Order: sequence, then structure tokens, then C-alpha cells
Amino acid sequence: MTQTPEHAITTAITTANGNAAGTAANATGKALLYDYRAAANPVRPGLTDPIPYCSWGPELHATGPSAIVPLDLSQRLGTAGPATSPGLAAHFIRIQAHEGVKAAAQATSSLFYVLSGHGSCRRSAEGNSPACDIAWSAGDLFVLPAGAAPLLQADSTSVLYWVHDAPLLSYLGVSPSQPRFDATHYGGAWLRQELEALAAAPGSERSNRLSLLLANRDLPSTRTVTHVLWAMFGLVPAGATQAPHRHQSVALDLIIDCQPGAASTPWWAPTSTTTAASAIRSASTGKPAAPSSPHRGTGTPTSTGATPPPGCCRFRTPA
Repeated sequence: MTQTPEHAITTAITTANGNAAGTAANATGKALLYDYRAAANPVRPGLTDPIPYCSWGPELHATGPSAIVPLDLSQRLGTAGPATSPGLAAHFIRIQAHEGVKAAAQATSSLFYVLSGHGSCRRSAEGNSPACDIAWSAGDLFVLPAGAAPLLQADSTSVLYWVHDAPLLSYLGVSPSQPRFDATHYGGAWLRQELEALAAAPGSERSNRLSLLLANRDLPSTRTVTHVLWAMFGLVPAGATQAPHRHQSVALDLIIDCQPGAASTPWWAPTSTTTAASAIRSASTGKPAAPSSPHRGTGTPTSTGATPPPGCCRFRTPA
């Protein structure tokens, strides 16, 4: 996002008393004042520009050698990359059978969802972060705290989706110093079983949202998948219409499965009517440590009119 201060109230400071005076001038030389009435909301063209709806299709990871593919919007955001939102970076990871990829990032939280294949995640101990060894397969989700870079090894050709909070740390000018939770694995069979039970429960057909919030026993007060990441595993049943809703943070939607005929509608549209679809949504928690933008967007409600294919990631701004 472009940072262009407008209508700043400035006062020239003239000093002529040697080094002491020069130091005082340097300390005040960058100070600015704004009229609160004109500057309280930073979301405006030329200052913090809205980022349009974006999507990345499965063709990015369908073929090719082992590689990490960043879903990078850093140029539009005006921040160091890779970054998919001001606080998060999302990637596809493709790993050929019997090969490995190191997922290195200066982050406090990394979330991985396995789109296809099976393999293992191995990480050595580093500082206060213990070693871990997780066997994963299609449909599994796991999260890792700060620590050594994990080695993802594939027993068969595999594709994973990876989200971490390195852009947030870069903005704050900090580095992770200790883990805030233990490595945690959510089995795909368990996730699907619980979501199907939720959908079959009495009254669910009248619910606006059929979703599971992923939580961690190390974080009882936030009920979030990590201390800075929020994740939801959800379902939009066939013929359902999901009512409009508000976001306090950017949403990154990963379409896991979607039947032909579903329509994807950007966040500002009044409704989203689809055939059966399931998705993982990840976002910054919106807690004080994670910046959020509570504005509501504007624009003409429209629909892409296209079925979002499985393995597609979508970027949606706060509504």
C-alpha cells in the first residue's frame, strides 16, 4: 500500500547552536501533525489503497519440479516480499516423489495443508524449540512454531499449501526468539468426520456458517490455531446461500474441493450461492499484535461466474 501523507501540519525549526542544537533539530525534523477529522481513517486512495480480489489457480502447482511458489502481492502492498497480505505470506509447495524441500521463514507460525500426496515433516531442535517429526497425507493440516527450518520429504509427488507470518515480523522489525506453542497435527480424516457431523446436526441446514475453528490446547484464551493465525475448515452445502459477513482481517481462502457449477463471488457481493464446496480460510487473528483493517469495502456486487477449482487460493480484503 502506498504511504503518501496528505496535508501535514509542519513547523520549520531553525537552530544555530552547534552539535547540541543540530541533534535537537534531527530529533524533531520528522515530526508531523494531522487534522484528526481528515486523517483518522488511513484507508483511502493514495495512502492505503484497497487491494483487489486475487486468485491463484492449481495450474501453479499441477506440474513441474520440486519448488516453493510464493503467492506474492508485495508490490501492490508496498511492503517487503514475499507477502500475500500485510501480515501473512502464502505459498504452494510442490515436491516430487522421494525429494525434499526446506520451508525456511523468519516466522512465529507456519501452517501447512496437504492438498495431495504423503510424506513427512522433520525439524531439528533449535534453542527452546524441540525437534519434531510429523507424518502427513492428503487432507492433513499441521502448524509449526518458531524454530529451525523444517524439511518436507515426499514419499509420493505431493502438493502443500503453506502460510506464515513473516511479513508481520518484518513490519515490526523483530525476529522470533522462542516458540509460543508446540507443533500440532490435525488429521484429515478427523477434520472431515467432524465437519460432516456438524453438517448433519439438527438445525445446521439453517446455519449461515458450517465451519470448524481450529484451536490449540496451548492457546485456551484465543481458541486459534496459533497465537497469531486463525484458521477455519468450512463447507458450503449444495444449493446454499451464504449471507454477507464482515472481516476484521484479510482472508486467504484455499478451495480444497468444489463441484462443477459452483460460483465464486467476491467479498463485497451480497450473497454467495454455490454447490458443495469446502475450504480452509486463514487470517491474522486481529489481536493487538496483528494489524487489522475494520473498514467496509464498496463497489458493485458482481460474481466471477466461474467454478473455483480445487487447489485454488483466493485473497479477500476486510469487508
